[in-house]
Amino acid sequence: MANIKSAKKRILVTATRTARNKSIRSAVKTAVKKVEAAAVTKNKEEAQAALSNAVSAIGKATQKGVYHKNNAARKVSRLTRLVNEI
Repeated sequence: MANIKSAKKRILVTATRTARNKSIRSAVKTAVKKVEAAAVTKNKEEAQAALSNAVSAIGKATQKGVYHKNNAARKVSRLTRLVNEI
C-alpha cells in the first residue's frame, strides 16, 4: 500500500475510473449481443432498433475515452454490415 498522499489518491481515482470504464464496456457488449441475436433470428426491424442502440452506446463510450475512435468505427461497421446482410 502506498504511503504518499498523492499515490493514495491515484489508487482511489484509478479504481473509480476502472469501475466506470468496466460498466460502460459491459453496456456496449450487451448492446452488441442484442444486435447479433436479432441478426441470427433474421428479424430486420428488431436488428435495426438494436443497431441504433448499439451505435449510440459505442459512440458514448468513445466520447468518454473508453474506446479508441478507430476501434469504435470498426465495431459500428461490423454491426452495420451484419444487419444489412439480413
